[in-house]
Amino acid sequence: MSVILSLFLGIVQGISEFLPISSSGHLSILTNLLSLNYSEDDNLLFVVLLHLGTLIAVFVVYWKEIKTMVSEGLEFLNRRSDPDPDEPTVLKPSARSLLFVIVGTIPMLIPMIFYNSISRLFSNTVFIGFALLITGGLLFVSDRYIKRGHKTEKTMTMGDAVIIGLSQAVAVVPGLSRSGTTIAVGLARGLSGTFALRFSLLLSIPAVLGSTIVTLYKAIRDGINFSLFPVYLVGFVVAAVVGFFAIRLIQRIVAKTGFGKFAYYCWGIGAIAIILSLVL
Repeated sequence: MSVILSLFLGIVQGISEFLPISSSGHLSILTNLLSLNYSEDDNLLFVVLLHLGTLIAVFVVYWKEIKTMVSEGLEFLNRRSDPDPDEPTVLKPSARSLLFVIVGTIPMLIPMIFYNSISRLFSNTVFIGFALLITGGLLFVSDRYIKRGHKTEKTMTMGDAVIIGLSQAVAVVPGLSRSGTTIAVGLARGLSGTFALRFSLLLSIPAVLGSTIVTLYKAIRDGINFSLFPVYLVGFVVAAVVGFFAIRLIQRIVAKTGFGKFAYYCWGIGAIAIILSLVL
């Protein structure tokens, strides 16, 4: 792998991980159709670093919220363990967010059952193209036909968390945008646009972290080529920096407009992927 390719893939990962356009779909299309000198199986450490880069971006942007979630969650557990509490043990808003993230992550166990079948889809660019068309449809419907709700961590329900978590589990399929799917489903459940985005990104933390740990185990098991680490590091840094600005961009988009324009983009890329797959 060259430094230029590492730089390029870091940019693609940083942009597509948070914008609702499917990072896995884009990486698979670029790898399969452009015949890039890149294979995830041969560069597992690079895959780990790319995801760690975007994970760091989420932590930087939402560090204050994450810190409050953890502290309020621990405070709640301490009060629950107190045999004679001075006041009722109620969940504060951030502790509720933490609970919903935990509950919403549980459905991610389901894709593990179908791991081998899902893995084969990453080389099927026709399937990925159709999945991008579906992503575009979700974004279009959420933008045009779903009325923005007002639910936040204070009024969100356990059922909302489970359904959004299930949508995240489905979105492990390449071509389906994880962020786009979870945000669209969150909006359909009545979440406000800002909170739907925040919950979607917070929900990605345990999912991405779990996937990263599994991939790191495989990398260690297969043997890591540390000679390429400096090249991989370029992609890691770029993914983190670009990911940070991508989150800031989507925050503005959610606050001011919707995802309509991204729907047209997904339709275009999906159609191109299907046509090129059938022609080449």
